[in-house]
Amino acid sequence: MVETKKKNICVVVLGDIGRSPRMQYHAQSLIREGYNVDIIGYTDSPILDDLKENATIIGVKRPFPFDEYVPRTVAFIFKVVWQTLTLFWAISVKRKSNIVLVQNPPAIPTLAVCWFYCLLFNAKFIIDWHNYAYSILALSLGTDAPLVKLSLLYEQFFGKLADTNLCVTKAMKEDLDKKWNIKATTLYDRPGPQFKTITSIEKHCFLEKMNLNEFTEISESGKVQLKSNRPGLLVSSTSWTPDEDFSILFKALQKYDESDDIYPNLICIITGKGPLKYYYQQMISKLKWKKVSIITPWLENKDYPILLACADLGVCLHASSSGLDLPMKVIDMFGVGLPVCAYDFKSLNELVKHNENGLVFSNDKQLTLHIMTWFKNYPLQVCEKKQNFCKNIDSFRKVDWHKNWMINAHPFFYP
Repeated sequence: MVETKKKNICVVVLGDIGRSPRMQYHAQSLIREGYNVDIIGYTDSPILDDLKENATIIGVKRPFPFDEYVPRTVAFIFKVVWQTLTLFWAISVKRKSNIVLVQNPPAIPTLAVCWFYCLLFNAKFIIDWHNYAYSILALSLGTDAPLVKLSLLYEQFFGKLADTNLCVTKAMKEDLDKKWNIKATTLYDRPGPQFKTITSIEKHCFLEKMNLNEFTEISESGKVQLKSNRPGLLVSSTSWTPDEDFSILFKALQKYDESDDIYPNLICIITGKGPLKYYYQQMISKLKWKKVSIITPWLENKDYPILLACADLGVCLHASSSGLDLPMKVIDMFGVGLPVCAYDFKSLNELVKHNENGLVFSNDKQLTLHIMTWFKNYPLQVCEKKQNFCKNIDSFRKVDWHKNWMINAHPFFYP
């Protein structure tokens, strides 16, 4: 029997690879199935260890911050020219690719450069739609801005040129078809293998490492036990971008702190890094609360899943610019069996089912009510609620990323 030559797949992320879990999971599955994988993108954050060992990582230099010195339009042109040249260089100098899988957004110039490469080298062009670039631009520029309209036409044009389109929700699949006549396949996100439930001793060791000694202790018999007077642990993760309004959470925690009812103390941990982190840290530093404290650490890749597994409740403030994507942080929380309070938008019900596997809210009043109800009669009642939610979360966890990927994505890469 003649052995089939391995295909070369190029995964393109014109963003920080380490903060693009879905594209890293694509790469992991491709490697697992025997493909040669090259990954192109920015290398600001740590990349999954097995990708560093089994894939070729091609770093792209970020553009010079032109916007600090010239008008926005001029800075945009400089940025696009820089990214076009550096991305085309990176995609051309590596080994020849049979397939190029590109993340969208960002769209400009990524889609054009990758399409042009595929045209030159007779490669298959696959777009994985995480959201719309034009809808993200509209958050800061407004829907009527010329650049937003240009981005919309650009995405529509290159989306139709793709050999295959993948997307993150059924709502986005329907929108692509209805709006642009682009046929896509829904590939739902699933947690990576690092997101799993953990033992009591693992929780104890991690919480001690984080100097959170209020939660667990070692009994005389040597077993880990939860302290009866421990505080509640609330956790959220963010990229500190404009599509997440953390003032909603702060207002809710303010009301929790001011409540005359007997509720436990709360420690709220918000992880991540991004452009608005300093702004919110300044806001947090001015808060003077009695029952609630907020900390904003940056965690290593290996520590983040453990933190989620230690928490009592997760909070997600992701407000989709298009209403058609789903927050990866909720996927991560479900991976460790953590129920979540999530900000409501159009397609969220494809993931979070209210009062089944999580809770949804639309404003700070609803979030306040959810947090107060969740931590009432803590810790016993919380444990009961969490167990009921986890039964439904477990059914979600039965289908992992690779199993789901093999069914919905692999046929487009093989043969």
